[in-house]
Amino acid sequence: MIALLLALGSSLAYGCADFLGGLGARKAHVLRTVMIAAPASLAVELLLWPVLGASFSTRALVWGAASGVASAAAFALLYRTLAIGPMNVLSPVTALVSAMLPVGVGVFQGEHLGPAGLVGLPLALVAVVLVSAGHGAGAARPSRAALLSAFGAGTAVALQLIFLHQAPADSGVAPLIIGRAVSSAVTLAAAGLMHRRLGPERPAYATSITAGVLDSVANLLFLLAARSGDLAVVAVITALYPAGTVLLARTVLAERIHRGQLVGLGTAAVAVSLLALT
Repeated sequence: MIALLLALGSSLAYGCADFLGGLGARKAHVLRTVMIAAPASLAVELLLWPVLGASFSTRALVWGAASGVASAAAFALLYRTLAIGPMNVLSPVTALVSAMLPVGVGVFQGEHLGPAGLVGLPLALVAVVLVSAGHGAGAARPSRAALLSAFGAGTAVALQLIFLHQAPADSGVAPLIIGRAVSSAVTLAAAGLMHRRLGPERPAYATSITAGVLDSVANLLFLLAARSGDLAVVAVITALYPAGTVLLARTVLAERIHRGQLVGLGTAAVAVSLLALT
């Protein structure tokens, strides 16, 4: 139950962070947004160090660095995906891809579920698919480039979560600190190489900082959830984050929610209830 609640919290934080990051990337080049968001995340994780502790072992450094590279790619691809929209379609597509890889890794590593979990896990995947059903009447259709970006973002998010899960359970927030330091360095290096293409637009500082802080909170909650529960279950629950993005996009941007997405939200509630019984 604790792992489930942590995963739900991670899902909510990811959904809000993605919405704000995508919103910020609509006002300036995506790298300008990430240049603000990534260091903001690192600052949060450094503040958590004295509270939660950190053990910088070799495995923590290696897996943390790997997650950082994946995180940098996820930041850029995800915010670009949501910037070219529509958010209520592309965010769930990204989430579905990000859920499938960790589930496969969890099963491969021998994770087993009870009867309720065997029903709840595929039902949660169905919920992610339904939430992505944004092609109803009046719904905007994403371009091929946007869909490819969404698949790339989902893969990067999945790799980030898998790498964080591989870090030692007693390493505290060390993998998060290392990962965010690496992702910040990669982002700043990319921005330096592409500075002539970034354009003159200034990033939305408050929006970008808030997105980075929420992303850091989401990563922390996921890490704690994965350490206390099965990766397959935690990853799928975390992948329900498009619910938050879709609802914010509906409230703030007046993007239409298709009936299938509403069914998906209800299906997600049932799936979470079943997984709580495992």
